[in-house]
Amino acid sequence: MKNIFLFVTALLFSTFTAFSQTAKSNNKSTIVIVHGAWSSSADWQHVVDDLTASGNPVIAVNLPGHGSDKTAIPAISLKLYVDEVKKTIGDKQDVVLVGHSFGGIVASQVAEEIAPQIKKLIYVAAYVPKNGESLLSLAQTDSESHVGKNLVVDKQAGIASIRKEGVADVFLADAPKQVADYVSNNIKPEPLAPLATPVTLTDTKFGKIDKVFIYSLNDHTIGYTLQQKMVRDAGIQRLYSLPSSHTPFVMFPHVLAQIIELETK
Repeated sequence: MKNIFLFVTALLFSTFTAFSQTAKSNNKSTIVIVHGAWSSSADWQHVVDDLTASGNPVIAVNLPGHGSDKTAIPAISLKLYVDEVKKTIGDKQDVVLVGHSFGGIVASQVAEEIAPQIKKLIYVAAYVPKNGESLLSLAQTDSESHVGKNLVVDKQAGIASIRKEGVADVFLADAPKQVADYVSNNIKPEPLAPLATPVTLTDTKFGKIDKVFIYSLNDHTIGYTLQQKMVRDAGIQRLYSLPSSHTPFVMFPHVLAQIIELETK
């Protein structure tokens, strides 16, 4: 397949926004979105609204222990996350599975376990693991990330946090101050165990699924160099780029929704 590299500019942002208000998709594939660490399904509401308005069935999964969910930290594992996504998908077929950041790890394992139901994997500024890798093992290779200098790990409590004063820089460097302040004041600690758990992936299942990657070019969470390496290692050939921090669903929700919709066809 010929490599595709689309750089989405501010001009395209305006064009796609106008288009998304009128375009209606005939595609009925269910889009399932898996959020990342230190996040929740609520963060994707603007993207979900755009996709729904265009006629797409959409489910944003809220992982246990995130958002308003009160699952106890000791009960949380990567398996629990994967099982939650699989339960949400149920018997649906032709699913377009979208993973952001750590959600890429979860989505990859889900795709391995129910491969016949997955039409496509879309990684949004996400970790794309190989067999035996975890978020932690990948993150440790990332010299460009700002997470390390802002990370606070409490092994006894089983949680990892980002220093309040570092949240905006790590996740939302391009967001308005009021948005960055709100996130900084409300971000919750992340369960530690799933971040260190390796995935089990095979060439015959996960390896056969069509994959798309959306780069975040100004990302302080997952460096652009690591994003490129993971894409090469996974052999992903459909590539998009956004001039975004780690959270394109905040600053570029309409463009992001349009890319996802285009990739459901």
